[in-house]
Amino acid sequence: MLYGRDEELAAIDRLLGQVREGRGRTLVLRGEAGIGKTALLDHAVAKASDMRMLRSTGVEYESGMPYAGLHMLLGGHLDRIDSLPEAQARALRAALNMGTRQDTDGGDRFLVGLAVLTLLADLAEEKPLLCVVDDAQWLDGPSVEALLFAARRLEAEPIAMLFAARDMDAPEFPAPGLPELRLRGLGKDAATELLARHAAELPRHVHHEVLAAAMGNPLALLELPGLRTHAYDTSSAYERIHRAFAEKIAALPEPSRTLVLLVAADDLGATGVVVEAAGRLGASVADLEPAERRGLLRSTADGRLEVRHPLVRTAAYGEAPLTLRLAAHRALAAAYRERGDHCHHAWHLAKSAVGPDEEAAAVLESTADAERDTGGDASAAAMYESAAALSPDPSARGRRLAAAARAYAFAGLADRAVELAARAEPDLPDPIARAGLTLIRASLADDQDRTKEAYRMFAETAASVAELDPHTSGYLFFQAAGAAANAGDFASVEAIAARGAELDLPNASHLRALARVFAGQNPLAASGDMTAGVAALRELTAAMNACYGPRDRIRLGMWHILLGDIEGAAETAAELERRYRAQGAIGLLAQVLMIRSRALLLLGRHRDARTAADEGMRIAADTGQHRIRVYLATVLALLAAIAGDEARCAELTEEALARGVPPSNVHAAAARSLLDLGLGRHEAALSRLSDVVAGPSRQGAIASLPDLVEAAVRAGRPELGREAADWYAGWARQIGRPWAEAIALRCTALLDPGDAADAAFAQAVELHRKGGTPFERARTELLYGEWLRRARRRNDARVQLHSALEAFERLGAAPWADRVRTELRAAGESLAGGADGDADRDDLAARLTPQELQVVRLAAAGLSNREIGAQLFLSPRTVGYHLYKAYPKLGVAARGELPRLDLT
Repeated sequence: MLYGRDEELAAIDRLLGQVREGRGRTLVLRGEAGIGKTALLDHAVAKASDMRMLRSTGVEYESGMPYAGLHMLLGGHLDRIDSLPEAQARALRAALNMGTRQDTDGGDRFLVGLAVLTLLADLAEEKPLLCVVDDAQWLDGPSVEALLFAARRLEAEPIAMLFAARDMDAPEFPAPGLPELRLRGLGKDAATELLARHAAELPRHVHHEVLAAAMGNPLALLELPGLRTHAYDTSSAYERIHRAFAEKIAALPEPSRTLVLLVAADDLGATGVVVEAAGRLGASVADLEPAERRGLLRSTADGRLEVRHPLVRTAAYGEAPLTLRLAAHRALAAAYRERGDHCHHAWHLAKSAVGPDEEAAAVLESTADAERDTGGDASAAAMYESAAALSPDPSARGRRLAAAARAYAFAGLADRAVELAARAEPDLPDPIARAGLTLIRASLADDQDRTKEAYRMFAETAASVAELDPHTSGYLFFQAAGAAANAGDFASVEAIAARGAELDLPNASHLRALARVFAGQNPLAASGDMTAGVAALRELTAAMNACYGPRDRIRLGMWHILLGDIEGAAETAAELERRYRAQGAIGLLAQVLMIRSRALLLLGRHRDARTAADEGMRIAADTGQHRIRVYLATVLALLAAIAGDEARCAELTEEALARGVPPSNVHAAAARSLLDLGLGRHEAALSRLSDVVAGPSRQGAIASLPDLVEAAVRAGRPELGREAADWYAGWARQIGRPWAEAIALRCTALLDPGDAADAAFAQAVELHRKGGTPFERARTELLYGEWLRRARRRNDARVQLHSALEAFERLGAAPWADRVRTELRAAGESLAGGADGDADRDDLAARLTPQELQVVRLAAAGLSNREIGAQLFLSPRTVGYHLYKAYPKLGVAARGELPRLDLT
């Protein structure tokens, strides 16, 4: 019976009831040690007798072993891994050291989380599932990341995930976005009742002392009466409970204390291993009985030994003399060696060392080499790191730290890789080896918007290896130039190109081309720079696939957009998207969706652009890719601006403008300016766009130059738009795309609205018909219709305006459609009210959320729920849930009816 916890018990019972109804739920219990978190978990387990159970406990001494917590939780169901989608199975096998080198193809750690979600969902298909994790603050980081990734995606799965985490005297367990229940001390009445029931024999004065000392902590109320002294001081409840358990352990016979220490020192608690190790230290299985009787140890149904409460482990290990702890680890190392478990043998051997120990370091390194051969990069990285800590020789330490950094990077644990790379560099005599580590550190800095720092690291290291390895130097200089451009430091890009030519690097022409690209991106640059920039982009685009890596192939898609090759950008992004979905490379997918969503927006496929950007933002948020998330927000902001959704546009652009990092800040300003233009706020649009073009960071400003021209003309200040129009016209000529030439002609007609404007507008409309952006074509038709109406050619005006209206309505561009209707009325046409609502009447896809639309389209193509889940990083049951919600919206009753629907 739990005293004073009625509300908490009700919350647990309510959660389990919702899971039985098919709704996934997660709850994090927080509170100080002994406050009742474990008791509530035990209550949940007792109440969930009809459910499948997974349970594990974080172990402080194992928190440095990647995926140790996950292995403990899933250990009884590893045979189910083979039934997962192939990419997920490979990732999970690699994480748990069960595969081969072929079972890992790039280390996307988020795919491990997806594999966990799918495995849990599979287990829950048979009956509801309860996952319980105690002492979550001691879980290793990769296990936490994988479990929280799964927890945040529980929707329609009958799965409950309960975490208990100490919030004092321990590391943090951050779980943003998950519901929490914070436990406080018991009230006076409940505390009195609990103490009276379990220690009725206490003298009255001691009874009051215990109540005061426990401060409502239930475990303290149970354990403090057993202290040999009642001289309660001002220490915390955690310290008092620790002391109580320490006294209980100290009162055991020595062989029993040895067994408690062995269980505390080992993460698996396999009875056979513990007993074998105990035999090496003079204890036997018979010595378990006193520890079990005193409530310190207990046996589990699956044949393991475990401590009754996590604080027993802390007290047993923490209070044992160093010599006994070392002896325990040596005994466990020998027991695991006898059983052929090289991993645990190495770990315990390392923990038995007292300072530099080359023998233990060598065992760890060789075991790590074997782990990498079987795909266990995360585990291997931790072993290399421990080997480095035990290395007496600095060069060996540097070699092992470097190996750890590379393994962490391959496992997708970038932050840890960067930390280890920085520690390794001072001990590495080989500059080429140091350069490889710099690539890890600088790439992450660039991804995290620390672009100036990334540029410095890339450039300095590139210069240091130029004579030793020109190819490595050239690649690092290329990355340095990209980082400098991201920071808006175009002078440094030019300096790098000059340095590459001076050193005669193999890719010197590419460095020069990159400098010409960014010189040509300046709207105030000379026309010769712009011409050279476009030519350079074409040169780099041709070279990129053959010479550079995945990051650069993603960059290639963006360069297609800068060349006006929107179809090429969409095709490149679609091909990469297929590849990364098949591989389950979630982190890379977010970057691809950044390009794909913008290309789809420019192609007029606004619904698909919204779907891609929405998914990309979710993935980027999950994977910590803040720069990508902010960029994708600007795509959604442009869509909101076109729709006239002022509040949504402001919300989506706020962070980009505050961060001031190009090109996202430029796209954010462009979105707000387009909104202003659509709502008739021409002065505001002109002012903002003029600031963008004149500012230090102008990446991405090309597309907004026609907006500046229109804003200037409508504000009665056309002279402010002429330079922008000239530059855009030059760019349009260079890229040779009909749609860009059409927009340039539109700008010419706006700035010179005389008789010559008729021919310019007419030619622009014809060029638009050859492809490109439907939204821009409709804008040209609107402006041409306005000009024709003012020229009293009302019939001709109505032709253009009706075409524009149809496009704006189809694209959901409400303010622009309103402007067209105003013009049509001025042209003498009577419009029925609510005409703008007709376009969506039979638009089935508009009835669905972006995620429902993705799911339905894949289902219509014949994919199973499992296949859809693998592509969209959802569990199969969540896929079924989205279909269930979509069917009534679409007016269908079954999956087989989907292929006949128009969902474009």
